[in-house]
Parts: sequence; C-alpha cells; structure tokens
Amino acid sequence: MNNIVETAIVSAKQMQQIEEQIFAAGMPVAALMEKAAKLCSERIKSLYPRSQIATVGVLVGPGHNGGDALVIARELYLAGYRVKVYRPLFKLKSLTTQHANYAASLGITFYEEIHPLQECQLIIDGLFGFGLTRDLPAEIIQAVELINSWSQPTVSIDIPSGIHTDTGAVLGGAIKATRTLCLGLWKKAFFQEQALEYIGSSERIDFGLLRHHIWSVLPHPIPLQQISQAIALSFLPLPRPVGTYKYRQGHLLLICGSRRYAGAAILTALGARASGVGMLSVAVPETLKTLLTSQLPDALIVGCPENKEGAIASLPWSTSDLSQFDAVACGPGLTTDASPVIQKILLTESPLILDADGLNIVAEQGTTEVLSQRNAPTVLTPHLGEFKRLFPQITDLEDRLSAVQTAAKQSNAIILLKGAKTAIANAQGLTWLIPTSTPALARGGSGDVLTGLSAGLVAQTIRTKENLHNTVAVAAWWHAQAGILAAQERTELGVDATTLAQYLSLAINQLTRSETK
Repeated sequence: MNNIVETAIVSAKQMQQIEEQIFAAGMPVAALMEKAAKLCSERIKSLYPRSQIATVGVLVGPGHNGGDALVIARELYLAGYRVKVYRPLFKLKSLTTQHANYAASLGITFYEEIHPLQECQLIIDGLFGFGLTRDLPAEIIQAVELINSWSQPTVSIDIPSGIHTDTGAVLGGAIKATRTLCLGLWKKAFFQEQALEYIGSSERIDFGLLRHHIWSVLPHPIPLQQISQAIALSFLPLPRPVGTYKYRQGHLLLICGSRRYAGAAILTALGARASGVGMLSVAVPETLKTLLTSQLPDALIVGCPENKEGAIASLPWSTSDLSQFDAVACGPGLTTDASPVIQKILLTESPLILDADGLNIVAEQGTTEVLSQRNAPTVLTPHLGEFKRLFPQITDLEDRLSAVQTAAKQSNAIILLKGAKTAIANAQGLTWLIPTSTPALARGGSGDVLTGLSAGLVAQTIRTKENLHNTVAVAAWWHAQAGILAAQERTELGVDATTLAQYLSLAINQLTRSETK
C-alpha cells in the first residue's frame, strides 16, 4: 500500500498549510518543535557520536528553524557535547527567543561572529528553513561562504539555508550540507537537480504527521510523488499468468540504428530483452542485419532499405500493419536523416516511445503540433538538452518539476525527463520522481538501454490496460536500481551501457526477492 507520508512531495505552501492543520487541531507549536528537533538530535548523535565528535557549532536563524537548532544545541549539550552557537543580530521570534535564553542559561556560548565556530568538528545549520524566497542578507552570505570553505561536516535541518524550497535555486548563497534532515514531508527542492550539491545525502525525519492532515491539503491523486520499491514492484507485470505464451507477453518493435550508430540499436534491444517482452522485432538498416542477428539471436531482425547516409530510408510495413505491434520505440542511433521514418511512425495507433533522434526530428517539426495529431499514447524520453529543443516555449527551467508537468500537458504525452532525479509526468499533471540513482549512469548508451526497457514493459502491460504512466515510471526506477547495483560491484567508472543491460536482470532478481522476505 502506498504510504503517503513516505512518498508525497510538497511545496513550501503545502507544507505550511499542513502544519497549520496540525496547530488548528490543538498541537502546540512548541511541542511540535520539541518533537522534531529531539528526533534530529538523536539522529545526529547516532551519526556523529561523542566518541568521535566533541565540539559542535550550531547556526541559529530568527525563525522556527532557528528554534529547532537551539533545541538540538540544548540536547547535544546535555548529552556531553561542547556546543557553540552562531547567532547573527536578527530579531528572533518569540519561541526561538525562549529557547535561546534557556540555552544561554545552561552555559552554552553564543557568538555574533562566525569565526569561533571554525574550531568545531561538526556544524548544525539552522539559519533558515523551508519557505525562504528572498536572497540571504549580505553578511549572512559572507558567513555561509566561509562555512563552505571549512572541511568539517555540516548537517542542515529541513533544508540547507539559502535554498529555495520549491525550485532548489540558490538565493544569493547557500550552505553546502554534508547531510540534510528533511522534516515531515519531502520538499520539492530535494528533487531539483540544481540543489543536489547543497543538500548532500538526505533523509526524512518522521515526526508523526497524520494522513488526514496531509489529505486535507494535498489533492488526490497527489501531483508529485517519489516511487518507492514497493510501489515500483507492484507496477511490474509479475507474476505472469500460468497459461501465458509469447504473444500475450507483448510484441515490441524497435526502430533504431544507422551505419554511423550501430551500437545504439544493440543497446536498445538489450534493454528491451531484459524487460521480459514476449516478442522483439528490431528494424535496422540492411547493412546492420547480420551484426544485430549475431548479438540478438532471440530477436527478429528486420533489414530495411537505407539511404546514402546509412540511415533507414523506409519501413517494410504499412501504417495499418504497424498496429500488429503492442508498442513501437524509435530513435536511438537513427540520425535525423531518417525523418521520413518518424513521419510514418507517428501515424501508428500503437503506443509510441520516442528517444534521441526521434525526439530531434519531432522537435524540428514542432512538438505540440505533431503530437496533437496522434490518438495513441506517446512517451518522450529527453535529457535536458532535448527537452529544450522539444519545448522552446517553456523558458523557465529553474523549476524543473513544473517545467516537465507543463510539457506533458501541452503535448498530451508522458514525458520522462532524464537526470539525477528523473521525473515522469503525464498530461493529467501527475509526476513520479525517481528518488535514488547513480552518476555511473552518466555514460553514452545508458539512455538507449532505458528506452528499450521502457518500451518492453509498455508492450507487456498495454493489453492489460495498466496505467502507462506507472509503467514508464517503473522502467526508470528499475534502470536506476540496476545502475546502483552495478556501481556497487564495479565502481561508478566500471558501468558501461552493456554492463548496465546485464545488471537489469540481476537487480530485479534481488529486489523482488528482498520484497518477498
């Protein structure tokens, strides 16, 4: 079952409204602060035990994030840590003032300058929490830059100070945290790539939010969610019916490759094969047929006429014939010389997955105009550069999540925007986020494997009327998990695209077994 507390992703406004629901129900602000901050202090003590860390510096801002930091400072001090507090000359909120007064009464030393904290072995950042929209004051930016130049670890409470909660933008300057303890619910910034180098590793601190308070604010279904392992595995076409056969497990057509980019066809097919699709047909230029057959003896390789540039010139199927396939994927290694192929394939009534040059050709023809003529589902799988070409009218890319949602609505397509935090949006405004990935996937050909895997899953699930958006999301999640496993065993430098394809089966085997234990 989907756990909304674990998977929901909220804006600053939504988080504020949820907290207001809690306070309106009778929870005192001070009690919630105590609860959240004590959970943070316990986590900090487990991560940085006093046997290893003796002196802690705490950065305190004027609001409730500063109050959280002061409770943490108090708890660490009472646990035997030596604590120093940097408190700039802000007017503090009433509750934060009370915590500051009590901390001072215990003997915790306060400083108006940042320099005394340089000797601390750990820094706790509680300057500004969620909801910050203006640039940090100049003197705070100077302090932040100095802290960032230090070598000791830094833990931010809720969100690194100076990061916009929704867009992940840096507001003049921002703390570069080693680790961020996100309070309550995940905020949008944790899935915005421009914020990742500031957030560091992250984890959520659950302080007991009740589902009815969340549902009173968030629409149903939730527009932004991260896909968990349990959710992802429930989207896979498993278990198969006992009496199934190959044609009931989907027939996929891949159209890819050229004389210049033969490898793209192989990698896309390897990804598709790993999906478990029942039948795999691969259309390539005639000169590549022998090569593909030697690499993929279990696939039906179809040689196509090619033009002088070595790209596919035409397909051996009529538009109506293409309906025999449960899904069609097109683009990797195709080159833009194959434009007539894309024009024809856009007329198919089968679900269509477009990547690479398939996207570039559609962009040249006008994305929204071309896709508005399609009746069947379309999946686009761009990286950021391709996204910009596909949707030049979307100029505000600071909020990457809003941009992909806008693109999906405008194009009436499912958009899989690749990146460190891959986002999969549909035309109804729903978006899945892939929470974990690995830099090992930053290799040529990784995207080809993802295209094949996505298309193979779509071909298997389309007859069962499974939600196509969910199917594409689980493909991206599975792809990331395979990359993570491969990187663990081979290091991030050792995961080429062929290796990645091999790890798809290994990863799903491990994950399904772990879920059933």
